[in-house]
Amino acid sequence: MVFIRGSIAQSTNAPLNEDYYHLIDRYEIKNGQLLPGIFTSVKPYQRKLIVQAIDSLNTSAVFKSQVDQFNKEYLQNDSWEWSRMESADSKQPVLKKLYQKKSDLVYVDEPDFDLHVNPVLYVGMGHDSRLDDPWFINTRGVEIRGMIDQKIGFYSLLTENQLQLPSYARDIFDNPVVPHEGFWKTFKETGVDFFHARGYIDFNVSKHVNMQVGHDRLFIGNGMRSLIFSDFSAPNLFWRTQVRVWKLNYLFQVNRMVADPSMTVNGSRGGTRYPEKYVMLHHASINIGRKLNIGLFESVIFSPKDSVNNNTFDFSYLNPIIFFRAVETQFGSSGDNVILGMDFKWLPAKRLSVYGQFVLDEFLLSEVRAGNGWWANKFAGQVGVKYIDALGISNLDVQGEINIVRPFTYSHNSQYANYSNYLQPIAHPFGSNFREILGVVRYQPIPRVQLVGKLIIAQRGRDWSTANFGGDVLKDNSTRENDFGNEIGQGLKEQLGMVTFTASYQLKHNLFADFNFVYRKSTIDAPSVTLPVNATYPISSTTQLISAALRWNIAARLYDY
Repeated sequence: MVFIRGSIAQSTNAPLNEDYYHLIDRYEIKNGQLLPGIFTSVKPYQRKLIVQAIDSLNTSAVFKSQVDQFNKEYLQNDSWEWSRMESADSKQPVLKKLYQKKSDLVYVDEPDFDLHVNPVLYVGMGHDSRLDDPWFINTRGVEIRGMIDQKIGFYSLLTENQLQLPSYARDIFDNPVVPHEGFWKTFKETGVDFFHARGYIDFNVSKHVNMQVGHDRLFIGNGMRSLIFSDFSAPNLFWRTQVRVWKLNYLFQVNRMVADPSMTVNGSRGGTRYPEKYVMLHHASINIGRKLNIGLFESVIFSPKDSVNNNTFDFSYLNPIIFFRAVETQFGSSGDNVILGMDFKWLPAKRLSVYGQFVLDEFLLSEVRAGNGWWANKFAGQVGVKYIDALGISNLDVQGEINIVRPFTYSHNSQYANYSNYLQPIAHPFGSNFREILGVVRYQPIPRVQLVGKLIIAQRGRDWSTANFGGDVLKDNSTRENDFGNEIGQGLKEQLGMVTFTASYQLKHNLFADFNFVYRKSTIDAPSVTLPVNATYPISSTTQLISAALRWNIAARLYDY
């Protein structure tokens, strides 16, 4: 029996996945108008809204090609509880009970209970030119989502993982971390082992107000990178309220993050709870006409455990409609870190999208005008463009993006207020003190084949262990080398060039065979001064990585940095 969900019924999110979300953005751009109900600068999107947006394009010409028809059916079948498409039914279920739907191992479809259960698998092998041991990944787990009484939604992903990181993935950090993850342990000397868990419950307060509470990620922006808030660091506890009404989208989110897993509050290691910090976030955006969206953003990073707050949690920050700087100054919380920003997306013509971000951490207008490189003129900017069906070639999509971040941006004089989580930047993977140009080419020649090429060119200013030139957001910015004369790329100059190529074939719904090639060259100038005996610093390297993997119901792990 088929049960049609009501318009106010609850919906879980489609998990963050670069390839998956590109399809949704592609059809908005190809249509030349903003999608109804979806504000693409805030990800993830609800499954219900994805289906509604795709349905709204049925009368347009965006699905003319065979490939686009396949993609449309794929998105609808992936959230069949909302689309109710007959194409979601399997022609040959396994043992008559399993995979009756193409997207689900097992499911329950009742008026008061909806359930979807799927296995998760990610296994692969490869060769890294800088490692003696082979590159590998071995992920097994389960994904569960559903609804209760059409009012409460729930989602959970649990995986056990062993992997060998690409050699270069360790080079960009001064601390031993597993990118995108939290706690980990050594596996067979050179590998890592970790348990990954994400999950949340969500519910609608009203037709236009949705709340979610759980442990997951968020991405704000329309680019490959986000300078505001990205999904790069480890999943964390959050409380999210999102209001979608008229032409407005408003997000209020509270995150609890790990300030420094390597030490406790008193500096000792292990044996006690890791120090924590909180990120409060406001993001408001409005559609102006049918082609332009403009958003404003503010966040504050603080901890009750720092020396200024003295074990006092400032509940004023929980006000969802207040200016954080006003709260900070009202109570004298100079140890807190407020960051402001804006973003935009413009569809000037069909097949074309222009987007960007600007982040303001700290500045003095007089010092900006003086042009003297004052260290606390901390800001970042992004501009990008997406071109769909480039050069008239169907399903050839091109993207170009520029990111620039000043030295010391996102940093603070306390581990409790820098823009990081579990020793990883919350925004761009490089942290700060860099320029970056990147390009992405996506081509889908036939329905089940996806080809993706990426080019990344960056200039970074790196620190050595005993010096702070503003590249590492984890370092106390009071240890800076200079107050004036600071410029992007200062310190150890790194020239980075990276080319990646991925070919994926979808064997069945959400089962992918991937082939990957990476070439990465990092050239770092030798220090121009004599360093202390115990000082360490990054060195030049060239990496080639070739790998193949099988992926089932999980996004590809990306190391594009």
